[in-house]
Formats: sequence, C-alpha cells, structure tokens
Amino acid sequence: MSKNYSKESLELHEKYKGKIGIRLKMPVVTKDDLATVYSPGVAAPCEAIRDNPEDVYRYTIKSNTVAVVSDGSAVLGLGNIGAAAAIPVMEGKAMLFKKFADIDAFPICLDTQNAEEIIRTVRLIAPVFGGINLEDISAPRCFEIEEALQDLGIPVFHDDQHGTAVVTLAALLNASKVVNKKMNDLKVVINGAGSAGIAIAKLLKGYGEKKPKVKVRDVILCDRKGAIHKGRKDLTSHKEEALRYTNRHHLSGSVHAVLKDADVFIGVSEAGLLTADDIRTMAKNAIVFAMANPNPEIMPEEAYKGGAAIAGTGRSDMPNQVNNVLGFPGIFRGALDARAPRISTAMKLAAAFAIAKYLKNPDREHIIPSSLDKKVTKAVAKAVYRQAMKEK
Repeated sequence: MSKNYSKESLELHEKYKGKIGIRLKMPVVTKDDLATVYSPGVAAPCEAIRDNPEDVYRYTIKSNTVAVVSDGSAVLGLGNIGAAAAIPVMEGKAMLFKKFADIDAFPICLDTQNAEEIIRTVRLIAPVFGGINLEDISAPRCFEIEEALQDLGIPVFHDDQHGTAVVTLAALLNASKVVNKKMNDLKVVINGAGSAGIAIAKLLKGYGEKKPKVKVRDVILCDRKGAIHKGRKDLTSHKEEALRYTNRHHLSGSVHAVLKDADVFIGVSEAGLLTADDIRTMAKNAIVFAMANPNPEIMPEEAYKGGAAIAGTGRSDMPNQVNNVLGFPGIFRGALDARAPRISTAMKLAAAFAIAKYLKNPDREHIIPSSLDKKVTKAVAKAVYRQAMKEK
C-alpha cells in the first residue's frame, strides 16, 4: 500500500510550523558577548562597510545567503495560488539550499504579481543577499523580471527556467548514450512553452552561443494549441523568438501529431497528456521525460507499455527523477564562491555536463544521479566555479 504523502506532509508542516529556522553562529551569554556582537562593537563592521562597500561580503551574511523570491503565480502544478500558499514550496527550496550546499536561503513571497513591483522590490532587498533565486513566477512575466535584474551585480537565476533546463540536458546526455543515439541527431518534442519549455529548447539548441557545445537536430515546441509554427497569429514575443531556433520543418498540429517519429518527448505541462498509443508513434528507443508535477504527462509504466526505452519524471518516488535539486544548489554554491555577477550560459552547461559525467555507467533506470546524493552538488559547484573564474 502506497504512503499518503499529502497527509504526512500536512502533519509534518503543522508539527514543525514550517521547515526552516534561524540559528546563532556564536554564543551570546555574557555582557562582553553582547557588547561585541551588538552595541558598541557592531559599529566597527558598519563603519568598515561604509568605507569599503565590498566588505559587506567580509562581515555579513551576504556572501552565503540567497533570497528565494516568488509571487505564487505558477506553483508546481497548482497554478496561481498566491503568495501565502506558495510559502511551503519556497521554504522547501530554502531547506534544500541548506541541506545540499550549506547556503542560507529565505523565502520571500511577494503579495504582488506586477512585474515592475517585483523588480523594484528585489532591487531594494538585494543588499542583504549574495544571490536571488526566482521561483514559480509565471511566463512571460518571469522573463521580463529576470532580464531586468541582470545588472544587480549578484546572480539572479530563475530556477524554473534554467535549473530545469540544466538537469533535463544532463538526463538527455546520458539517456542518449544508453539508447546509442547522438545528440545532434535527435528530434525532440517539448510540450509546455512557458518558462521551463523555452529554456530547455534554448539550451538544447545552443541558442545565442557562437560555438554551441550541444545542438540537437530539431526541437518542436508545443503549447496548449499545438506546435508553435510560423503560421500562428497568437504567439507571444517569446514564442515568436522561439521560432528562430525551433521547428525547422514548420510542422503544425497537436502535440500528438508532431510526436510522430520523435526521438524524445519532454513534458513540462499537464498531467495525463499522453497515452501508450502516442508513444508508439515515436521513433524506436524513444526517450520520455514527463516532468509535470505532481503528476506527469504519462506514467512510466504507460510509457514503457508504448515502447519507450527510457522514462523519467520529476517525482521523488519514481526512478529517473529529473529534478532541479540536482542543479540549483551546486550552481549557486559555485557562483557565490566565485563572486560571479551573473550565471552565464557557459556556467549552466558546465553544471549539466558535471551532473551527466557524475554517473559513470548510466542505464535504463539510472540516467541521472540520485537527488539525495550531496556529492553531485560538490561536482556541480566545482564545475560552475571554474567556469565563473574563467569569465572574470
């Protein structure tokens, strides 16, 4: 009998009143302690930072602290549930930062879904933080917000976009090896043209890079109305831009139609989208990453029934979990340690290759490392740090 994770989660959250807290780094017992860490001693680091602003990294929490910022507009598969209801997820993200990368993170759930207000708020709180993790903000607003904040001088990273893309690429690098297919020969169908889908497509196609390290043959991006193609008149600016690097054969029709002869399906959309019959129309030794949360586009057993060679989801309770936790802690750890002003495409690729290479002998049910393996974070952090230092 399967566990009731929903019931257990409610009980756990009620018992502990959330998942994170604040601890003191030094004892405060005597008057001397208090005089040193607070008044009058605390004036010294304040004056040092006033005289040399870079000393904020030397004397405060900034060097190891990340804000997890959300407006609650696109939380998991739950949709626009608002700031308060998003807190458990953002707390969870902060918990994972601490567990895997020893980064102190704090949930900042904003009671606004106005892009300009979010941008201004992040700018105003940025002095405290060494990095900003944007989370569960719906498209296209998320693109505008992230782009506007790249001048902050600290990494601003929308994990739903780039964390998902990094881990998906890592999984696909290994899965393609298992089925003996070359990355540049793949036809990939992505369903979901929001933040994650567009970021995955860009990374797989090497969009914006002079000499792409990865460039799959063809990517067809689909939304609720089917394939994104030149004949459509209802595309947002970001979907129109996607036509520069996707759907080179100008395919039209539903995701079910364009899935024919595809080597790979990547789902970042909705539960129960596909059936075994859909998988049967794909190329031999098909790869299926159905990553809708909490329930995938197709369950692994159904994908295998349709002839898939490899199936993965975003869930912790199933094999081949393609999950951001393999990426974002190490990416931020490396970026913070290097004092990187932003997270570049090259840093994302370094993370993806580090995750893929960590698994020495991938097979059908092990195409990506376990999400609980802390050594993955160290490997990713090291790779990202090295790349960040090259870019300085």
